[in-house]
Amino acid sequence: MPTIRFVREERDVNCPVGANLREVALKEGIEIYGLKGSLGNCNGCGQCITCFVEVLEEMDDCALSPLTEVEKLKLKRRSKSWRLSCQTLVMESVIVLTKPQSSFKNSHAIIKEAKERDLPV
Repeated sequence: MPTIRFVREERDVNCPVGANLREVALKEGIEIYGLKGSLGNCNGCGQCITCFVEVLEEMDDCALSPLTEVEKLKLKRRSKSWRLSCQTLVMESVIVLTKPQSSFKNSHAIIKEAKERDLPV
C-alpha cells in the first residue's frame, strides 16, 4: 500500500494503489487549495489548475501515473515537478508539497527532514 507524505501538513497517509491524489488529500482533511482554489475550483476535472502539488521525491519513475494530456497542456509553463492532484494516480509511495506557491515557516528544514525520513514502499 503506497504512502503519500504530505510535507506541509507533516502527515503520512496510506492509500490503495491507483488512488487519486486529490481525492485522498480531501478525504484526509488535507487542504490542497490556496485561496483562489478554495473560492472556486473545477471539482477535479483538470480545468482550473488550482489543485497542483509539487512532487518532491518519488521512489521511482512509476510512483505516479504518467502526465495526462490535460496536465501537459495546463502545466506547460510550470515547474516539471508540479502535478495536478486531480489528474494524478498514486502507484507507489511519494513525497508531495501542497500549495507549493506559498511559503511556510521553517519550510527548508521541514522539507529536508521529510526527505530524510524513510518512506514505506
